[in-house]
Amino acid sequence: MPLYECVLIARNDVTQQQVEAVADGIATTLEAEGGAVRKREYWGLRSLAYRIKKNRKGHYLLLGLDAAPAFVSEMERQLGLNEDILRFMTLRVEEIEEAPSAILTRKSDDREEFRAREEFRSDDLTADIEE
Repeated sequence: MPLYECVLIARNDVTQQQVEAVADGIATTLEAEGGAVRKREYWGLRSLAYRIKKNRKGHYLLLGLDAAPAFVSEMERQLGLNEDILRFMTLRVEEIEEAPSAILTRKSDDREEFRAREEFRSDDLTADIEE
């Protein structure tokens, strides 16, 4: 079966559990059809570039799917009917990377950089106190 990546954005006033429930529903339907979810990443609550249906933030979720084209069409139809989903985009890909996506790796790099800055500041403070 062909491979797809689907990124969806849910409203900011739903919980992470509700977003995960949407993904669980997609996964159970897909497994019943004979496909599989190969990758699932929750990217968190992020700011939108512009307002979508009066929302400034949204919950982002990435799904890597091994599915039939008919299932993808039906999934997109269901996502379009769901009021909690602001936007979605599904792309056909050659392969689904097992490594974390660029969004997650960038987040962890930012955190490490922040930690490094904090350590640098604390070293400066202790050096100033010792003098």
